[in-house]
Amino acid sequence: MDSPTVLRRRLGSELRRLREGAKLQAKSAADSLGFSATKVSRIESGQTTLKESDVRAMLELYGVTDEAELRQFITLTRRSTQRGWWHDYGDTLPEWFQTYVGLEADASQIRSYESELVPGLFQTASYAREIFRTAQWKQLDDDAIERRIKLRMQRQEIVRDPAALTVHAVVSEAVLRRPVGGADVMGQQVNHLIEVAQQSNVTIQVLPFSAGAHPAMGTNFRILSFSEVPGDIVFSEALTSSLYLEKQSDISWHESVFDQLTTLALTPEDSMAWLHTLAAKEYTA
Repeated sequence: MDSPTVLRRRLGSELRRLREGAKLQAKSAADSLGFSATKVSRIESGQTTLKESDVRAMLELYGVTDEAELRQFITLTRRSTQRGWWHDYGDTLPEWFQTYVGLEADASQIRSYESELVPGLFQTASYAREIFRTAQWKQLDDDAIERRIKLRMQRQEIVRDPAALTVHAVVSEAVLRRPVGGADVMGQQVNHLIEVAQQSNVTIQVLPFSAGAHPAMGTNFRILSFSEVPGDIVFSEALTSSLYLEKQSDISWHESVFDQLTTLALTPEDSMAWLHTLAAKEYTA
């Protein structure tokens, strides 16, 4: 089932197509509808929940009169307002990250580069617990930490379905050298990465220190692709906020950087051998 986040993106994309088909600039459409230009932009990019009345007004302005098409848009609007399963964790999940979880839940492909952390979809509960315990920007009690871990483990369900999602992650050697939680926790985490990488829909590459300077230094990013909605999204996370990029020039730049990283990194096979050696030498109790 499509997530509400992705349904909003699909609806926004269709409304943009209709506006452009009606030869209307976003500012002109906003003026005619009594909306702000910002509201039209947020609707078309799927960043806000739509009201049926707003959708009906937009469809009327864009010349949509076919009853079947109107019903289809209204049905899509109603589905896009439904709560996703992750909203049950709203008490511990920042609103800006709820959007990402919704996108992740319906992505067909995720390409990522991580310089500091094991990707969330591959984290063990013990590793995640240590990360949350040191989240100094927001002190979390034990209950909140456990709820966040439960959410993270539930997010990982999508990786277990090869037909639904493929994941290709490039991980800096620094991620794996940093002893988060000590040798036991890291040993479990590294072995988990080895296990996960055996899945047909998962590719993990290690970017070694020996690769030297590279085009993603100082940043992390994820490129999310969708089977049902046109256009990719680049997601970059900061301590208390996130950045979503949808311009094609931004997408192309990140894709180019990711391709360079996969060339600089160890091959998937060599990466697994490297992880086996690391686990044996550094994280064996």
